[in-house]
Amino acid sequence: MNPDAINMMIREGEGLTVEFKEHFSSRIDEDMVAFANTKGGVILLGVKNDKTLTGEKLTNDLKARINSLARNCQPPISLSIQKIQDVVVIDVPQGEDKPYNCGSGYFRRLDGTTQKMTNSELRIMFQENELIPFEDKAIRNMTWDDISKEKVRDFLREANIEVKKVNSRDLLHSLNVAGRNEITNAGALFFAKDISRFIPQARMTLIAFKGTDRVHIFDRQDFQDDLLAQFRGAEFFLKKHLNRRSVIKGMVREDIYELPLEALREAITNAIIHRDYSIRGTSLMVEVYEDRVEIVNPGGLPKGLPKKDFGRISIRRNEHIADLFFRMDKGERAGTGIRRMNEAMVADGLPLPEIEYEAFFTIRFKRPFPKERGKAEHGLGEKLGEKLGEKLGENQEAILGVMKKNKNITIAELSESTGLSTTAIEKNIAKLKEKKLIIRVGPAKGGYWEVIDKN
Repeated sequence: MNPDAINMMIREGEGLTVEFKEHFSSRIDEDMVAFANTKGGVILLGVKNDKTLTGEKLTNDLKARINSLARNCQPPISLSIQKIQDVVVIDVPQGEDKPYNCGSGYFRRLDGTTQKMTNSELRIMFQENELIPFEDKAIRNMTWDDISKEKVRDFLREANIEVKKVNSRDLLHSLNVAGRNEITNAGALFFAKDISRFIPQARMTLIAFKGTDRVHIFDRQDFQDDLLAQFRGAEFFLKKHLNRRSVIKGMVREDIYELPLEALREAITNAIIHRDYSIRGTSLMVEVYEDRVEIVNPGGLPKGLPKKDFGRISIRRNEHIADLFFRMDKGERAGTGIRRMNEAMVADGLPLPEIEYEAFFTIRFKRPFPKERGKAEHGLGEKLGEKLGEKLGENQEAILGVMKKNKNITIAELSESTGLSTTAIEKNIAKLKEKKLIIRVGPAKGGYWEVIDKN
């Protein structure tokens, strides 16, 4: 490890394999154990959490205390200690005799934090784990010429990492998605010029269907690009095919979609992070139907995770992929993805997404159509038009239902409640007036609507 590599780590900030400590503390044995139990990592003494360099002296006494902490872990942890510029670098490799523990217990690394493990997490994490996960396997025929500098720069911008001169080799090495002479599958998934050459199954398919069945396709896109491009493509596709309305807040116009974008982003990130990329002949699917949105990724629950613990315990199939998304601030945080999705749906008054996990993992969002919103929010058990002796369209039914519930409602509030544009609201109100099903009592401002019962 050289000064350039250390400077790169400091600019990137803390993550899955990097921890900053301003000064030595005996509690760094928790970080040692966490790194040994996860993917290995580096502890930098003399660096604040905000990336400020404070410096730390490497004396014989300090070196002895660090080695003593490592020997007292169970099993003992082998590590290396060196002074690079003003920073003490403690390099902890991934352990071969997991699980490791120290006096405070068992720990693991999630995103940029060290977390204590519960008994359930301990049992799950080390049950039937592969010795070398797919994301960590090196690609034999991939060279540094196959890495895209544009994608490297794009990642640096998204992660808000300031680097004057881009060195792809140093960056991928510091992110632990490449060795000095080899690039892992995780590195290829983010930075390869042509992913299809190395991981042909790393594909995302976006489809919009007419109706509620997988029969008539009216829009399809296939993404076989880096994972950041897939994330962006899926978000754009969903925005394109979901209904939306605009609200003016002060001087700013805001687009509000029928399904909360926060929940959809979490679902997309969840699918990308937890997908089993080793399964050939598969694709991550984003499907839009008239009544629902489904996001399906290959690979069910991680090995050893019982269904009853799903959503409570965070066990990731792809730790490095999760770390890179964490650095870009895209969606999921450790163990919070499902909860954040649910909170976003509840905040919009929508049903929770349905989740299935067998060979494939499916998240299903029900689309709230205007007619369904009107019935759900305003308690319409039968069609008002039929009750009033008239045959009406769905939009007119929804408007009547809202007016029946709130006679003082405005055009803007009708638009927000039904999902229709204000122009559509005004046209349908004119038709309802022609049919003499509603009248306006009083002035435009300060008056109210009266629904006429003809029976």
